[in-house]
Amino acid sequence: MTTSERIRLTFIVALWLVLCWLVVTTRPFTAWVAFVIVASGIIVFVPLYKKYRKNKK
Repeated sequence: MTTSERIRLTFIVALWLVLCWLVVTTRPFTAWVAFVIVASGIIVFVPLYKKYRKNKK
């Protein structure tokens, strides 16, 4: 993984963490909030994982 790819990945992870923190702090923590966080993580990170894993091979 090149330096620019690491910077992009770090930025996306930081942005996702900030958005999750905003959701958790503005609403009471319920099962629905947990589901939204997990679902958004899957939507964000699975394509990135596939992209960088495919480039590795």
